[in-house]
Amino acid sequence: MSMDKIPLAGVIGSPIAHSRSPRLHAHWLRKYGLSGHYVPMDIAPDNLEAALRMLPQLGFVGVNVTIPYKEKVMEIADLVSDRATLIGASNTLIFRKDGRIHADNTDGYGFIENLRQAVPNWNPAAGPAAVLGAGGAARAVLASLLEVGVPEVRISNRTRMRAEQLRNDFGHRVQVFEWVKAGNMLEDAMTVVNSTSLGMVGKPELRVPLDGLRPGALVTDLVYAPLQTRLLRVAAEQGCICVDGLGMLLHQAVPGFERWFGHRPEVDEATRAAVLR
Repeated sequence: MSMDKIPLAGVIGSPIAHSRSPRLHAHWLRKYGLSGHYVPMDIAPDNLEAALRMLPQLGFVGVNVTIPYKEKVMEIADLVSDRATLIGASNTLIFRKDGRIHADNTDGYGFIENLRQAVPNWNPAAGPAAVLGAGGAARAVLASLLEVGVPEVRISNRTRMRAEQLRNDFGHRVQVFEWVKAGNMLEDAMTVVNSTSLGMVGKPELRVPLDGLRPGALVTDLVYAPLQTRLLRVAAEQGCICVDGLGMLLHQAVPGFERWFGHRPEVDEATRAAVLR
């Protein structure tokens, strides 16, 4: 008599040792008493496609994808969701029973869910949003902000061309500001997002002038090491509502976990604590 296979999932990237995802999924597996394992996998670029094709045969039901493979896996996948196509990156792969690989992106979902949980009365339509940065994370943030009804999204990036690219891809509700004028786009912005790595441990500080931040605006930083960045500290002093970036990491993991292990996990204080340990 054959026992059902224990579902395996994990996260692929290079390097991968720093990833907090294994801790997060292990916490949920334990909490809900589910059989399953979630492992970090450091895969070399040359082996990426072969590894992805082999994983379903080893009992894997899917994986998360992190730097530097979020774009690359899109070319390998057999099916790509609309939102992954729009964002141009995938952070979640689902392996179908027939071995086909389905690529999705849950970063924008995680971003919005984090804001809604932290600030239930957040109203995206109340006014413009300002986004610092124009990388992969910015694309996910931008797609989701436009989807939930933000009237205008202002973008500023150190390399202006990348910001222009976002305007070309996402249309007329996106406005580009010069990096030296990034402080100006905060004025009357109701939602402010840092999607750059500036302010992160080991990276330069975010130097954008913050005096334009308006009291009552929602300010969030995708950086979560440290949990309270200079942006969030200054924003709090100026009467803004602040949301740290750890919640996005937790919420973006929910759809994948549910697909792979068959139970929708809850993001609560215990979840945060487990990941921060």
